[in-house]
Amino acid sequence: MSGIRSRLSGERGSALIIALMAMMLLTGLAAGLVMVSTTETKIASNYSTGQEALYAADAAVERVMQDLLMVPRWNDILQGTSHSAFIDGSMGAPKTLPGGGLLRLCDSTGPDCGTATATGQLQAETDTANLWGGNNPRWRLFAWGPLNSILPASEVDSAMYVAVWVADDPADALPDAQGNPGPTPDDNPLVDSNGTLMLRAEAYGPGGARKVVEATIARTSSTEIERGQIAQRGQEELNQRARKAAVQTPGKTLGNMRMNTTTGGLTVQ
Repeated sequence: MSGIRSRLSGERGSALIIALMAMMLLTGLAAGLVMVSTTETKIASNYSTGQEALYAADAAVERVMQDLLMVPRWNDILQGTSHSAFIDGSMGAPKTLPGGGLLRLCDSTGPDCGTATATGQLQAETDTANLWGGNNPRWRLFAWGPLNSILPASEVDSAMYVAVWVADDPADALPDAQGNPGPTPDDNPLVDSNGTLMLRAEAYGPGGARKVVEATIARTSSTEIERGQIAQRGQEELNQRARKAAVQTPGKTLGNMRMNTTTGGLTVQ
């Protein structure tokens, strides 16, 4: 019995126990540091991808504005018979997104798309909200394609895929006796009465990144379009901004467009 007490009261092996506990503590700290580092890297990557998608959607709006200047009758766009020069094959064909997956923008070549498409879902959301009654917008797919082919003579270093929809301004009203828009809504989303359209650009990127830019544009002269930002999800400092956009003079080739990923600026030359 005394031998057992002697062995229990001895300190032999305690150093091993302390070493094992210290090793477990250090292992836990190391695992925590690795997890924090990995998480921070993913957060930074997701933020960078999200910002790139935001700039891509904004660039798509700027690109479409160049084509809108070349369309003499905006009613042709609203009725689905006119499209941008920036298109990636048939609108009814599935589009491969960066990072994998397919996107169905439309399921036909006509003006109306099925509900199981990006266009159909956008229209369903607008119809459900029904904010403007008879002037509720009818969205038309106008431009779509990879951002790296948005310029005809150069390539943008980006994997984003962008699409732009156009709809009539819901504030469209019947003209008065002097030909100016009056207070009565025209209740026709397929006819432009005031020279103003709504644009919605969406950019899709790796890892499920998706950003939306919505804007209203107005034709002010034969060589100029005024753009007003009405919503830009994902970047608060750019919300509610309004500015004149640089536009292409009819007959002059768009030469160069650069995106500054530091400030988000867009330069057109």
